[in-house]
Amino acid sequence: MPEPILTDIVMERYLAQIEALADAVVASRWRPDWIVGVGRGGLAPATWLSHALGRPMLSVDLSAQLPAFADALLDALRQRTEAGERLLVVDDINDSGRTILRLRSALGEADAALLRVAVLIDNSRSAARVDYRAETIDRTVTKDWFVFPWEKAASRASILADWGEQPDRTA
Repeated sequence: MPEPILTDIVMERYLAQIEALADAVVASRWRPDWIVGVGRGGLAPATWLSHALGRPMLSVDLSAQLPAFADALLDALRQRTEAGERLLVVDDINDSGRTILRLRSALGEADAALLRVAVLIDNSRSAARVDYRAETIDRTVTKDWFVFPWEKAASRASILADWGEQPDRTA
């Protein structure tokens, strides 16, 4: 399989994405109690969005596959929604939808009054739906592998290794 096209998300585009998400949340008149960053890719945007919306932030890590940093924290987040707290989950991209579907399932399918999802880039062909998006792509057309500002410290080999874990996303 050929290497993907690596497309840098420059800082100006990233800041515009954060502004678009913040504006969309404000326009919806829904106010989260917590911003929840999904590790790794959602942590930086969640931090920026937390500042833009003036809301505190929590995090959960699904990328490391360590139960203490995923399952235990997902259970704590589920308890928060059961207590009526509103969570805005933030990730960098909704690509296949696996991460968002896992989150929604783990959080007990909390309704939209309590749980919403925001992403910088949303794949319209994804198996999962999000509530807020800064940009939309169609993976049948856009095959690029997006390199966000926080990933630019990684080597090309490392970025390609991340892509190599799920090359079908850009096939």
